[in-house]
This record gives sequence, structure tokens and C-alpha cells, in this order.
Amino acid sequence: MTQTIRIGIGSIVVGLVVLALKTLAWWVTGSVALLSDALESTVNVAAAVAALIAIRIAAKPADHGHPYGHHKAEFFSAVLEGVLIIVAALVILRKSYYGILAPTPLEAPALGLAINVAAGVLNSIWCWVLISRGRHHQSPALVADGKHLLADVITSAGVVLGVLLAVATGYAILDPILAALVALNILWSGWKLMTSSLSGLMDEAVSQDLMRVIRETIADRAEGAIEAHDLRTRQAGSATFIDFHLVVDGATSVSEAHQICDRIETALKAKLTEAQITIHVEPDNKAKHAGILVL
Repeated sequence: MTQTIRIGIGSIVVGLVVLALKTLAWWVTGSVALLSDALESTVNVAAAVAALIAIRIAAKPADHGHPYGHHKAEFFSAVLEGVLIIVAALVILRKSYYGILAPTPLEAPALGLAINVAAGVLNSIWCWVLISRGRHHQSPALVADGKHLLADVITSAGVVLGVLLAVATGYAILDPILAALVALNILWSGWKLMTSSLSGLMDEAVSQDLMRVIRETIADRAEGAIEAHDLRTRQAGSATFIDFHLVVDGATSVSEAHQICDRIETALKAKLTEAQITIHVEPDNKAKHAGILVL
């Protein structure tokens, strides 16, 4: 069992514990905001299950039907999480609307808030674990799950503030109003997550910083070649796909050209562990005098 799968299982366990705590907080107080927070946590559990399934699929090696691997499965999970966040926000807005129409006084707010804060602290810790480990293992599913939890942490903070204001001022309507404002923030987070994941499904190129590293590595390690052009990249989960044309002197032997390619691939994989590299060797009459000049 890989570490990413273990983390995925941990997300489900943490999600269930947090859901139980928030449901208890709502049951104790009758707060619309706390109910909305609990509803959002049900989405966290569903998203954690989706992330675990995606991670397990993405970890499968390439096969006859999927020669480039299953890496994109994680992007599907991230898109699903974005959709679920948006759905949760809309449910919260609906509950807030009815709460504004008929505000009700809160019961045992201190106990409910204490329970909700405990759930928020647990979520904050796990959120940090997911985002940091997800970035370390280049797992979009874990990072997306972490950002999803971050939205939940923000929700919990807003809910606690709303309940405190409602209790301190005696205006029960503040409870559903602040819940609605927090829901709008969650809606925006879900939209951003979904659009960024769709970019991965559309084979978006790597970031400018990573592209610069790739270009510099090729230029530094392609001694014996003339230039490299038509460089293309795309990111699929933890895998980075890189392909380009490498121009060598027409008199260069196949063995010598192969050695140059091996040297470049070794250097790139030292920086990008799961890089999948395709190099098309061309004679000097194919040079474009553009792209990457060899140092």
C-alpha cells in the first residue's frame, strides 16, 4: 500500500469523525449555520472516497488499453470534488434562506461551539497534511482534497463567528446570514478547483517555472547536439510528459545520438522522477535555428 493510498484512507476516517462532531454540534444548538457546516462535511466524506478511488486507479501501471498510464484519473476526482463543493454551497444557501425567513434562537451555544471548534482544529491539521503530502507526491487528488478541506475550515471559522455574534447580540438572524456569506466563499473555491482540474484534463502545459527548468536541463546536457526544438509538455497526475526534436550533426552515428538522448533523459528524470520523455532525433538539415540552443 503506497503512502498516498494510506493518506486517502486517513481522509475518509477523519471526514467521518468530523462529520459526527459537526452533526452533534448542530443537534445540541439547532443552529442553521452549524447544520450547513455539517452538510458540507458530508461532501468531504464523499470527496475523500472519490479521491481514494482515483489514487488507486492512477497508481496502476500502463497496459495495452492505456499505454500512457492511468494518471488522469486523479483529475477526474478533482473535478468531481469541485462539483461537490458547489453543490454543498448551494445546499447551504438554501438552508440559510429559510433561516433568514424564520430565525430561531440557539440552544446550548457554548457546548455546540466547543464541539465545532474541535472539528475545525482536526480538519485544519489534516488539511495541511493533504496539501503538503499531495504536493510532495505530485498528487492532484490529494491536493484537491486538501483544498476542499481548507474551504471547510473557512466555513467552520465563519460559522463560529456567526453563532458568537448571534448569541452576543441576541439577533438570531445573524446565524443564517453569515452562513450564506460563507457559502458564497465555498462556491467560489469549488469553481476555482473545478476549472484548474479541467485544465489538466485538457493537457495544459507545465508551469513556466518548470518549463524553464526543462529547457535549461536540455541545453546543459545535450552536448554533441546542435539544438532542440518543438518542445511540448503536459502534466497528468504525478507524471510529466515531455517530447521534443533533437538536431544532431548528420555524421553522428545512431549509437552516439542515443548516448546524447540517454544523458538528457537521465538529467530530466533526476529533476522530475516520473517524467516520460520522447525524443525525436533529426539531422542538421532539419535545424530550425530556434528553440533550445545547446550550451
